[in-house]
Amino acid sequence: MSIPQLPSPLTLAQIHQVVGGTIHGTDQTQVFELAGLGESTPRSLSFVANDKALSAAVNLQAAALLVHRHLPDLAIPQIVVGHPLMAFAQVAQRFCVRPAVPRGTAEDITRGTDVIIGADPSIWPFVTLGDRVSIGARVTLYPGVFVGSDSKIGDDCILYPNVVVREGCSLGARVIVHSGTVIGADGFGYVPHQGRHHKIPQIGGVVIEDDVELGANVTVDRATLGSTRIKQGTKVDNLVQIAHNVTVGAHCILVAQVGIAGSTTIGHHVVIGGQAGLSDHIQIGDQVMIAAKSGVHRSIESNQIVGGSPALPRDRALRVQGVIHHLPELHKLVQDLEQRIETLEKQSKPRSPRTGTTRPRKK
Repeated sequence: MSIPQLPSPLTLAQIHQVVGGTIHGTDQTQVFELAGLGESTPRSLSFVANDKALSAAVNLQAAALLVHRHLPDLAIPQIVVGHPLMAFAQVAQRFCVRPAVPRGTAEDITRGTDVIIGADPSIWPFVTLGDRVSIGARVTLYPGVFVGSDSKIGDDCILYPNVVVREGCSLGARVIVHSGTVIGADGFGYVPHQGRHHKIPQIGGVVIEDDVELGANVTVDRATLGSTRIKQGTKVDNLVQIAHNVTVGAHCILVAQVGIAGSTTIGHHVVIGGQAGLSDHIQIGDQVMIAAKSGVHRSIESNQIVGGSPALPRDRALRVQGVIHHLPELHKLVQDLEQRIETLEKQSKPRSPRTGTTRPRKK
């Protein structure tokens, strides 16, 4: 595995200027690369997020560490910070990510009428812009991007190759959309009549607010009426389906293969684990956590942790899962108890003194 190399060596003092915290060891210690604990070398800057991560590290080597508390038993220079992973990300952003250089607008694009393009664009060949499209400043559109008529792309957005933004959709500032994602495809709406499914025109739009990131092959369907909306700061993993008229609140996390059915509303700071499915027309409160592979068929109040299918409160879901593993033994136990009861009932019936046959008890 290739370890990211720094463009030039950094001292602990230079890193401290970026992340703050307290230095333990010489501030002139040099680092040449960034690495996780499992891949770090005597040249690396690495991080220890918590004691559990430290205990999992075997034969730890590093030039320096970002740590959550001072680790005096390690003879490695350290910077103690409140959030080591966040500090590590700040170092990577500051020293490893090259600033984007505007490349202008390529000649080989298809441009409709009344298109507005902001300052310092980077629009690659084979991009298609429909009529009355508005592109903000410092936007990057890679090859194969399609932006439909009357759509708006805000400042500093990045749309990777083969992203589709259908007509009448809006992206805020600093939105990142990865390859293969489709924003504004028709919602799945039909009216059954006389044995056929008749399409309901999907004439709404999609609104993506500031600082949202959508992974690869995400689908965000346009609303039947009104808007499907993803609010500020939400991050969506690959292969997620967000149906028509869904609202996803601010700063949510949707992990891969989540499916959200139409007209469901999700509060802020909600975390939904991979492959979870949410039914239509339900309400998910704020700061809810939904475990992976959960099936959510009813609304959930705020500040709940749920799991299972159907989704239950976490403690109950864990008990249910625990019982499932013992079902074969429990089934055998029930069969044995039924047989014992049947035997006891036969033994308890009174017998006739002359014939030896049983006779019913008097009531």
